[in-house]
Amino acid sequence: MKKLLFLSLFSTLIFAQNNIIVSILPQKIFVDKIGGDKVNTTIMVEAGASPHNYSPKPSQMKAVSKADIYFSIGVEFEKIWLEKFSHQNKDLKVIDVSTSVQKQTSEEHHDSHKHQHHEELDPHIWVDPLNVKIIAQNIYNALIAEDENNSAYYKENLKVFLEELDSLDSDIKTILEKTPKNSSFMVFHPSWGYFAKRYHLKQLPVEIEGKEPKMKALVKLMKQARKENVHAIFTQPEFSDKSAQIIAKNLNIKVIKASPLAKNWSENLKNLAKAIANKE
Repeated sequence: MKKLLFLSLFSTLIFAQNNIIVSILPQKIFVDKIGGDKVNTTIMVEAGASPHNYSPKPSQMKAVSKADIYFSIGVEFEKIWLEKFSHQNKDLKVIDVSTSVQKQTSEEHHDSHKHQHHEELDPHIWVDPLNVKIIAQNIYNALIAEDENNSAYYKENLKVFLEELDSLDSDIKTILEKTPKNSSFMVFHPSWGYFAKRYHLKQLPVEIEGKEPKMKALVKLMKQARKENVHAIFTQPEFSDKSAQIIAKNLNIKVIKASPLAKNWSENLKNLAKAIANKE
């Protein structure tokens, strides 16, 4: 009986999964790449929702109660909810995966009538594969601290994932090799700043402080897009694309739906590069 009890306890310890919560879908991809079958990962911001103003469901709050680690990344809804999650689960370890990533300010158009300028940090760090190498290292460090017995397993998975990220970076550079430096691409919501910086591109945001632009601003944007030979405008399923459609129609360019929260994360970045290089 004691032997059976020991075996049962042993197998529970060996096969027990670490319950992880992440804010957004790309984080789940990264955690699962390193954690493999040793983690059970729950996403907070579900597909089609915006991380700017998300409110968790009761089922997600229940998952928080059972979680070992919450991996934060700096998206807006965390400002309100992380403290609530910590109250809900006193043992929850909250780990910021953006630690050591060099942040940049958000690129947004501001009304010329307004003199105040809010410099907010851009949270979309995961659209740059080399930033994801830092994120992956942070995830790995947290997992081995939580589950030392499986550190060799996590280490091997990390090694493979870092190689994949180098390969993705190399593929994107190849796609963009004939694209002139500082080429512009137009976006509704400025989510691609880190991608633009990494690959020497420039994103032109359409929205003004989170709102659709007025006609005067729209006309100015269209002139700039024409001057800079923009041939695609990127919109996100999480936001309205009314202005983008007007611009696209007037300039006779493509509207491409591309979300930084897409589930095919690496393929999505390559598709973005292809559209910018006009290889679609």
